[in-house]
Amino acid sequence: MIAGPAGPTSDILRKPGAVTVGILLPLTGTAAPFGRDLLAAAQMAVFDLADSNFELRLYDTGGQVEQARIAALAAQREGVQIILGPLFSDAVVAAANVARPARIPVLAFSNNREIVGDGVYTMGFFPEDQVRRIVDFSFSRDMTRFSALAPDDLYGSRMVAALNETAIVGGQVTDVAFYQDETQVLIDTVKRLGRYDERHRALLAQRRELASRDDELSRRALRRLEDLETLGEVEFEALLLPASGEEVLRIAPLLAFYDIDPSQIKLLGTWLWDDPALRTEPSLAGAWFAAPPATTRRRFVERFKRLYERSPDRRATLAYDATALTIVLAQRAARANAASPNTFSTVALTSPGGFTGMDGIFRLRPSGLVERGLAVFEIQRDGAREIDPAPKSFDDFTN
Repeated sequence: MIAGPAGPTSDILRKPGAVTVGILLPLTGTAAPFGRDLLAAAQMAVFDLADSNFELRLYDTGGQVEQARIAALAAQREGVQIILGPLFSDAVVAAANVARPARIPVLAFSNNREIVGDGVYTMGFFPEDQVRRIVDFSFSRDMTRFSALAPDDLYGSRMVAALNETAIVGGQVTDVAFYQDETQVLIDTVKRLGRYDERHRALLAQRRELASRDDELSRRALRRLEDLETLGEVEFEALLLPASGEEVLRIAPLLAFYDIDPSQIKLLGTWLWDDPALRTEPSLAGAWFAAPPATTRRRFVERFKRLYERSPDRRATLAYDATALTIVLAQRAARANAASPNTFSTVALTSPGGFTGMDGIFRLRPSGLVERGLAVFEIQRDGAREIDPAPKSFDDFTN
C-alpha cells in the first residue's frame, strides 16, 4: 500500500513481516513538479511489484533543508526501515544527519558524490561515468589522442578530470579549453583549440610559395588549396564536448567553421546529448555519446504518459528503481525468513550482482556510489542509434 503524507504524530502498527519504506520528496514549493513525477514513478513500482506486506510512506520536504530534517525525524519515529530520497543535496545531508545515528539507510536521488557514505547511497547519474564509458569505447576504435572543450565552471572541471583519469590508461589528452557564454570569447576559444590562426597562416605561406614557383605542378597544387581555410591537422582525434543540447547546437557549427572538421575529428558527449534537436545539426552527424540503454526507459516513459497524461522528468526512473530495489530486497528477506534489520543491510544493498532497472543494470557500492551499465549511441538523422550495447550483467562490466 501507499500511505498518504505522514504527520509528525502518526503511529504505525506494523504487522509481523511487514516492510515500511519512507520516501522524502518535494511535493510543495518550486520543485513540486519534480517531486510529483518521482512519486508517480515510485507508485508505479509499488503497483508493479509489491505485495500487501509492503508500505511506502510519503513525506514532503518542500524542497527545504529544515523541512527535510523534520520529515526524516517523522520517518524515524514512525519506524521506516529505509528512506528513499530526498532529491537535492542539502536536503539529503539534513535527512542523513537524522538517519545515520538511527542506522536507517538512505537511497538519495542526488548525483553529488560528496554527500554519500556511511549508510547513505545515491541513485543519481554521474556524468563522470559517461565520460569514462565514451572514452573507453573510443579506445576500442583505435583513438588515443583526446581533447576537451568544456564549460568554464565546476562541472566542466569535473568532466576534464574524468577525461584525464581515463585517457591516461591508453591515450593522452593533447589540448583542453574552457569556454564562456559570451559569443566572441567562445569563438576565440574555439580558434585557439584548433590552432586556427596558426594553420591559416601556414596555408597562406604555402600559397605564396607555390605561386612564386610558376610551374604546372605548383599551379595544380595551388588550385587544390583554393577552397581550404587552413593547412595541417589538429593534434587530437576525438573532442569531448560535455554540454547540454542547446549549448552543443551553438558550439558544433563553430567547430566546423574554424576547421575542427567533424568528418576527421570524432565529437564525444554525455547523456545531455540525448536531445532530438541535435539530429538537425549536420556537423553532429556521426557523433557519439554515452547514456543509459534506451529500450526499457522508453517503455517506462510510454507507460508513464498513459497513466498520468504527461511526460516524466528524466529523474523519475530513479524513484522507480529505488522503490523496486526495496521491494525486491524485502521479498528476498521474506523468502529467507530473515530478520527485519537484515532486510536493508549493507550486504543486501551492495549485492555484487546488482539489480536491473529502467535504466539498465546498476549496483550500489559500499562507498555509497552507484555503478551503472551504459550504452554508446551515435547521432543520425533519424535519431540516436545504439552502436555499443550496455552490459547485461556485472560479470562483463567494463565502464
